[in-house]
Amino acid sequence: MRKFQVAVLGATGAVGQRLVQLLESHPWFELAEVVASERSAGRPYGAAVDWRLASPLPARARGLVVKPLGAELECDLVLSALDSKVAGAAEQSLAAAGRPVISNARNHRLDEDVPLLIPEVNWEHTAVVPHQRQLRHYSTGLLATNPNCSVIGLALALKPLQAAFGVTEVSVVTMQALSGAGLQGVAGMSIVDNVIPFIADEEEKIEVESLKILGGFQAQRFVPAELRVSAQCNRVAVLDGHTESVSVRLGSAATAEQLQLALSSFSSEPQRLQLPSAPAQPVIVSDGVDRPQPQLDRDLAQGMAVSVGRIRPCPVLDWKFTLVVHNAIRGAAGAALLNAELLAAQGYLG
Repeated sequence: MRKFQVAVLGATGAVGQRLVQLLESHPWFELAEVVASERSAGRPYGAAVDWRLASPLPARARGLVVKPLGAELECDLVLSALDSKVAGAAEQSLAAAGRPVISNARNHRLDEDVPLLIPEVNWEHTAVVPHQRQLRHYSTGLLATNPNCSVIGLALALKPLQAAFGVTEVSVVTMQALSGAGLQGVAGMSIVDNVIPFIADEEEKIEVESLKILGGFQAQRFVPAELRVSAQCNRVAVLDGHTESVSVRLGSAATAEQLQLALSSFSSEPQRLQLPSAPAQPVIVSDGVDRPQPQLDRDLAQGMAVSVGRIRPCPVLDWKFTLVVHNAIRGAAGAALLNAELLAAQGYLG
């Protein structure tokens, strides 16, 4: 079949580079256009980008001429890695022009007609798309968003527990990798020999986005989960891979073995549909007393699985555990690709 032609917005940034990397040899999607700032526009992508990934710059991408934001696009799908300062209006404009847009930015995440998607967790939330198109007068366009990168790891671990036992309270402390701040995000002298116990707006995103994602969808509206979430966020000197220490109160009693089984056996719509980027096992449970660790576990299932370990009783809530999620892949670029695959499989991309 003909591949969907894809434009990547913010293509020279950290998430944009990951998207370019992951689109190489994708069975459904083909990189057709790259969009970046005015200083990069008009130059070949290979000359404009400061390529920071270990794999070589894909040959197809190298010769593409960078377009400026606002230029006319000829594509079937837009994957946006734009900064939130410019993403909101640009993404709405493209959707209004008939382009399906999957965004990594925060601007539209909490819009009442925009799905905040993790395909294994809330795939049914895409049912809002016809309502969104009617409400916004979009023809073939749409807006869908990735959650915050820490929320993706957290929600993937909570969903199996919510389904099996119910979850009423969550406390999470994150240790977030440097790549989550972008290519120029944290100065070296600030992070070496240090932990920074503040990431702007991050705690609020985790506490609010989780409720939308883990909630339901009824009568063309999202119904927030009846769940209390408390988050504390830290930046640490790790390149890739967010680590999260989680405590949960369950709705019904469970043993450690039952928690492990619920997590390790979890499967959902992307696995049923055999989407190209979907991990066969979305949550991988580790038995090691000192696992998971970013260096050892962030790349499981090509970075698309969440690793969970150290499941043990919590003296304040019920249970506590540690998880690792690859923030740049499962938490960003890979999340956008999987969202696009889900929308394609459901027929929303035409």
